[in-house]
Amino acid sequence: MQRPGEAGSAHGPDRVFGLPTIMKPSLQVRLSQHLALTPQLQQSIRLLQLSTLELHQEVGQMLDMNPFLEMEEDAPATAFETPVERQTADRVAEPEAADTPDAGEVASELRADEFGTTAREDWENGTESDDFDGIREMPGSAAPTGESDDFDPQERRTSAGSLQDHLRAQLVGMRLTPEDHAAIEVLIESLDGDGYLADTLDDIAERLSAMLGITDAEGRQAMDERLSCALRWLQSLDPPGVGASSLGECLALQLKATPRCAARQTALRICEQYLELLAKRDMKRLTALTGADENTVRRAQDLIRACEPKPGRPFSPAEGNIIVPDVVVRKTGRGISVTLNPDVMPKLRINDIYAQAARGMRGSNANPGMSARLQEARWFVKNIQQRFDTILRVSKAIVERQRGFFTHGAIAMKPLVLREIADELGLHESTISRVTTAKYMATPQGTFELKYFFGSSLNTDAGGNASSTAVRALIRQFVSAEDIAKPLSDNQLSSMLEEQGIQVARRTVAKYREALKIAPAGLRKAI
Repeated sequence: MQRPGEAGSAHGPDRVFGLPTIMKPSLQVRLSQHLALTPQLQQSIRLLQLSTLELHQEVGQMLDMNPFLEMEEDAPATAFETPVERQTADRVAEPEAADTPDAGEVASELRADEFGTTAREDWENGTESDDFDGIREMPGSAAPTGESDDFDPQERRTSAGSLQDHLRAQLVGMRLTPEDHAAIEVLIESLDGDGYLADTLDDIAERLSAMLGITDAEGRQAMDERLSCALRWLQSLDPPGVGASSLGECLALQLKATPRCAARQTALRICEQYLELLAKRDMKRLTALTGADENTVRRAQDLIRACEPKPGRPFSPAEGNIIVPDVVVRKTGRGISVTLNPDVMPKLRINDIYAQAARGMRGSNANPGMSARLQEARWFVKNIQQRFDTILRVSKAIVERQRGFFTHGAIAMKPLVLREIADELGLHESTISRVTTAKYMATPQGTFELKYFFGSSLNTDAGGNASSTAVRALIRQFVSAEDIAKPLSDNQLSSMLEEQGIQVARRTVAKYREALKIAPAGLRKAI
């Protein structure tokens, strides 16, 4: 029996102050906002941020997945032209129409290497990346960026095969035992892209011994001797210096192939023992340690600089250095022409037969997925068109803002931020960022990433602003004109910029100099 005021049982009704509680349903209206990205919009954003190579991979995947989409094989170069691209006569007019160059001048400016970058700088100034300062370093296989334009298309070589194939071809005429031939093959496979041995002989011998089940000391010693003999065979092949394990050994192998002279002996000693002093340009210690006079040391330096620090580089694929521009900028008699590169634009179309079949089945239950596939193909074509339209709009806005660059070079670059282009075109900053990433513009000055044309501003004495890109160009100009016997320090470069009315701190100059791959003053000094 339950007393009044006591709580009910676990199965009885809940009570508050002895009274049962009754839950009543109610309706509430809430107002909220949220952004929903449709699949079409998500695809548009994703395609916009892809590079040219990634875009073509995406197109290939879509062609495999969607039967309604096909390539227009026999179409002309402009078959897949966007609405903006159809207006190829559109020009960014220059106000000084009377001063524009004629067709002959334009042809000379847009020479055969207009899709490459500017010519190499003077290597003696130390303005390029070196294995160590004082040895000539040719452009590597890294993709050029706006910060570095040291790739020369004249250096582009199309080799008949790889370094390994080149070395194997030389083994054909050599009288080798099957064991020696196999040992040389193992070493050839151990070479990296620069022609150096990626592993030591001990590591290679240990791996081979484990593979062949050699455990006794006598067998291991025979393996070491055979690999050492194979290494001597390998290092006698072309190119000179191949098979080295260090930079000093690579240079020494090349020097041994040159005629004998006093300078060669000094150069060999420097490569084997004093390479660091040569990098530091310590003339006094080099002359003291080698026992040679100053002229002999200078001739030895010339011999070393004539060597190739990376013997395998001529056999590296040339395609790694090639960048296909998305936009082409040319000077014309009417101003500056900005057009899309038709070679990077996929020529797509909807398959008419499949599209008509899908329309005939509309409303039936034969294949409900066909309509979705057809709509997906149309979205894809439209989004690609929109991608190129946006790239062209942004490129034209950049060219309009940076017109001085196309006439006078990087030294005339103006400060520019993403927000300015976004406000002008009515787009979001993130969209401009996606457009300018991994998209390239071919100009008479070279090929640059679109991000290259954006730079922070630095104060000037006149109250205006100077672009950080222009400041870097000035630093490069000052260094290229310096006296190599008395190179300019960072403080001196800062003072020279201040004389130009640009306020730049010494540490900022050092940061820009390092970005330009310019060595410090002590390492640029000629010995």
